[in-house]
Amino acid sequence: MGVRRTVATKAGTRIAPSVASGYVRTVLDRAIDGIGPLRSAAATADTKLVDANGDVEAAVTSLVRLHVGLAGVQGFVTNLGGIATLAWSVPANVVGVTLVQCHLVAGIAYLRGYDLEDPRVRNAILACMLGEDSVKDLLKSNALPVPPMALATSPVHDPEIDERISREVTTELVARTAGRRAVTLVGRRVPLLGGAVGGGSDAFATWQIGRYAQDELKNRRHGP
Repeated sequence: MGVRRTVATKAGTRIAPSVASGYVRTVLDRAIDGIGPLRSAAATADTKLVDANGDVEAAVTSLVRLHVGLAGVQGFVTNLGGIATLAWSVPANVVGVTLVQCHLVAGIAYLRGYDLEDPRVRNAILACMLGEDSVKDLLKSNALPVPPMALATSPVHDPEIDERISREVTTELVARTAGRRAVTLVGRRVPLLGGAVGGGSDAFATWQIGRYAQDELKNRRHGP
């Protein structure tokens, strides 16, 4: 992780001035509000809550299962092509899986009683997107002041944290992109293998992020 983040940080530093804040915030907005066939995070979460007869934790589990499947499908589709399609499919894959994962974490936050319009909660959602290992590294280096739960429940919103978290999430996405290029370059030489590798990788990563969000964003609902 340390080596990967070091390499990615150099690349992330080059792109951060123009896209760090804008890119991840735009994806988060689309995930929360919904885009195309993807309904808003709250609407999707409410459907799962109704299906679970009001059981929040059962709804969260179902939400994770849904998004793991969605991540696997988009990862399979965007990694089906040959090596010639790598230039456009990798960015498409990263955007797709990032949108699905943001949608998942936002849905979990909503079900656990957090206000998705609160900038503190939005920062917590993005922090969850980094994953447990990256968050631990950033806490040790003081690049991140507190874990996601503390961000969401902070007494006040610190605007300076917005840019810092956006920059770290962008750096992590650059690292993931580099990793996908290495893995899919091999898989794409064999028909369907690239899709299977990409889909499986995205599904597993989404499950990990979902589990981390479940552990980190404690239930703040009053009552059932």
